[in-house]
Amino acid sequence: MRQRRWVELLNDYDCVIKYHPGKANVVADALSRKERVKPLRVRATGITVQTSLNDKIIQAQQEALDRGNLKKELDCGAEKQFDTKPDGIIYYKDRVWIPAVDELRKLIFDEAHKTKYSVHPGADKMYQDLRGFYWWPGMKKDIAEYVGQCLTCAKVKAEHQRPSGLLEQPEIPLWKWEQIAMDFITKIPRTSSGHDTIWVIIDRLTKSAHFLPIRENFTMNKLARLYINEIVVRHGVPLSIISDRDSRFTSRFWRSLQKSLGTQLNLSTAYHPQTDGQRERTTQTVEDMLRTCVFDFGGNWDSHLPLIEFSYNNSYHSSIGCAPFEALYGRKCRSPICWTEVGDNRITGPELIQETTDKIAQIQRRLQETRSRQKSYADKRRKPLELQMGDRVMLKVSPWKGVVRFGTKGKLAPRYVGPFEIIERIGPVAYRLRLPDELSGVHDVFHVSNLKKCLADESLVIPIEEIQVDEQLHFIEEPLEIMDRKVKQLRQSRIPIVKIRWSSRRGPEFTWEREDHMKSKYPQLFEEEVVPDNNS
Repeated sequence: MRQRRWVELLNDYDCVIKYHPGKANVVADALSRKERVKPLRVRATGITVQTSLNDKIIQAQQEALDRGNLKKELDCGAEKQFDTKPDGIIYYKDRVWIPAVDELRKLIFDEAHKTKYSVHPGADKMYQDLRGFYWWPGMKKDIAEYVGQCLTCAKVKAEHQRPSGLLEQPEIPLWKWEQIAMDFITKIPRTSSGHDTIWVIIDRLTKSAHFLPIRENFTMNKLARLYINEIVVRHGVPLSIISDRDSRFTSRFWRSLQKSLGTQLNLSTAYHPQTDGQRERTTQTVEDMLRTCVFDFGGNWDSHLPLIEFSYNNSYHSSIGCAPFEALYGRKCRSPICWTEVGDNRITGPELIQETTDKIAQIQRRLQETRSRQKSYADKRRKPLELQMGDRVMLKVSPWKGVVRFGTKGKLAPRYVGPFEIIERIGPVAYRLRLPDELSGVHDVFHVSNLKKCLADESLVIPIEEIQVDEQLHFIEEPLEIMDRKVKQLRQSRIPIVKIRWSSRRGPEFTWEREDHMKSKYPQLFEEEVVPDNNS
């Protein structure tokens, strides 16, 4: 507390030194030191600035007065509110007047935004910090434009606003099983039959579905044969299929098969699972029913799957106002809770055709009402955003490690990469970007909610090398080599651990990991180790 550097620092910030009472020698020594202190900086404004800034302000004010800019910037009668202080700086209502000099204003902005004492505040915070010490016409607008053009803020700051893009819904189908949706439920425990995946196929009009147990390593030939036997044989060839961008749905074989059948493939927007909410909601329902059956009845989940499909197709759906079985066949299914006799309510001839047609029209009206209500609810929490061809946007990436999480650098990595140019508009809420070669494995069509318009200088580009992402836009860091080995001693066990050096462009990163975990994930890392020769 008595060091010269500390006393000089307090003098820079106009602080008063008050020592503990009774310490007379300390007070006397501090006062003697205080008289010899010469401040290193001058506090002329709200932020600590160099003396050169005061000189630049005085010089700019004098040049503005010589050019007559003072009268141009102010309204009539406002000259009376100006005052020149003894330090030679002109003040406007006790605030420093800054003339219309771009270099001077940019110098103040950089000091209040990019230094370690400010750390990139937002436009509102920055304006409140500066408005008490500086003034010029249109100051708030200039600050907002400066912050909006900051590339660092665009790269790392999250948006606390409603998601962009209003809800866009696909058209209502005209007939049963003409437009379907499909998806895979993977990573399920393997059963005794070898099944570890469920193929979910849904009719978008009647909501009826088929749940097919398969293996994740099934070839496309087996999947195509299963599709023909279970879907085409029962319901005919559909007109269109909505699915995500699973590698099996984007394969050449699947595309060529559907093209030969005359079926159009509508793949969802990349990295936006909300594209087809019906498929995602059905998948969630199936998973919940599977957990319930395994919990209550036990056994393998594939033995319960047929009854789960039966229960799902005979359950009431609020969107169509009936059960999928009734919407599909025109009558309720006989079950333990519905003992309809075989001959009851039998309709034949033209009446059956008319009733079926009326039933489909009624289902379409109910779907339209449900979709309108859903859109009104969803659009309240979203905002419209339209981008133009040639605009430059930032692309949102997931702040996750693609391999393993460790430390804090991964989570503190930038939230956005770019800027990238928009080269095509795909529908109302999707855009195609011009991606560099480093992102050649990433699909180039994105939903507007994953984009943010970039206002920064076009010459500034965030290098992609700083952030390595995979095809799912997840950060990737791979282990390079094993640096050291140890054995962690616990009470009743000994755990071998290894020191791993990771690939990171931010600098060397080392972590201690369990040897068995690393060996299962990266066996090639241990194969590269040199085995010592015992003979030598």
